[in-house]
Amino acid sequence: MKANAGSLDRALRVIVGLGLIGATVAGALPTWGYIGVIPLLTGLVGFCPAYPLLGINTCSKK
Repeated sequence: MKANAGSLDRALRVIVGLGLIGATVAGALPTWGYIGVIPLLTGLVGFCPAYPLLGINTCSKK
């Protein structure tokens, strides 16, 4: 797995993931809010499995 998510992309994914999980734990969202685990993990790892399928690469490293 080659990194395909840039630093801004990764930061936004982590923020969104933590926000969804936090809102679910606080009771503001129903159980589906735990879907925030996906952007959180892809942000931490730096690889999005959908990007190669869509031909996207936001990582500046080659």
